[in-house]
Amino acid sequence: MSKYRYFVFDFDLTLADSSEGILICFKHVLEKFGYPQKDDRTIYNTIGLTLVDAFDILTDIPNNPQREEMRKAYVKKADEVMVRYTHFYDDTVAILQTLQNAGVKVGIVSTKYRYRIVDTFKAQAGSFPVDIVIGGEDVKAAKPDPQGLELIIGRFGADKKDVLYIGDSYIDAETARNAGVDFAGVTTGSTAKEDFAKYPNIYVGDSLLDIFLNI
Repeated sequence: MSKYRYFVFDFDLTLADSSEGILICFKHVLEKFGYPQKDDRTIYNTIGLTLVDAFDILTDIPNNPQREEMRKAYVKKADEVMVRYTHFYDDTVAILQTLQNAGVKVGIVSTKYRYRIVDTFKAQAGSFPVDIVIGGEDVKAAKPDPQGLELIIGRFGADKKDVLYIGDSYIDAETARNAGVDFAGVTTGSTAKEDFAKYPNIYVGDSLLDIFLNI
């Protein structure tokens, strides 16, 4: 069994493929506000950023004065479609359940809203094998600021050396580094192995199962 006693995960593109719902929401908002559409890859590459930062990129306007209105419109659309168009990777739920059954703690730190994560588990997984979720509404500073990770570590009462953070993005790798915890990368998002190599990590795998077979 791994030396870690606390496993903390990112959500989007780490535990679940939410890309279809995210693309729907971003395209809806860009159209609603009269901006040209971006290709799917450009939108996909913003996953992991805050919504307001993503809209700055997708509208090509830094500090877009409409960014907060666009964020609200995105959330409203996401309330309609996101859970339906989010699907857990095949090994996700079994791995989380196995970890809990082994007596270790399971957490999630994501920029996604906590209620959306909980609703997705209830609708798509049929169980909720997670001890603590820290979502975007729980912090004042988004990743790569370590606030979310530090908050969950405090709630667990964990020693940082016992914590492993797992994510699909270089943003997650930066977050783990900033928090002073170990990191493992999974290439189910837009960050490639060679990009993860630029950051401290104990392993980079093609799937969650690959990680847990090798750590």
